[in-house]
Amino acid sequence: MPINYYIFLSVALFSIGIIGVLTRRNAIIIFMCIELMLNAVNLLLVAFSKMHHLKAFATDVATKVGTEAQLFVFFIMVVAAAEVTVGLAIIVMMYRNIHSVDINFLNRLKH
Repeated sequence: MPINYYIFLSVALFSIGIIGVLTRRNAIIIFMCIELMLNAVNLLLVAFSKMHHLKAFATDVATKVGTEAQLFVFFIMVVAAAEVTVGLAIIVMMYRNIHSVDINFLNRLKH
């Protein structure tokens, strides 16, 4: 499958995530859109990694070129899981205190 399909899908997912973060007010939906953006970047990293690995594999069968990005994707997924854990804990505590997950309501807590 050509790399253009992966690039198009990744750009579409990232754009949906950006639009969701900028237009929504619900904290849970914002976190879901951030995760969607991270997964779009991960998809692109894996696609380019596979492309470089296939080119290097054509010249040398025992090559490890192109696998570094897939390890990087694994670490991104671990950090994203930790981010979701902390973010959802904050959202649960916010809901317990103010009975809303609206982001605009947090501005009122300053005063």
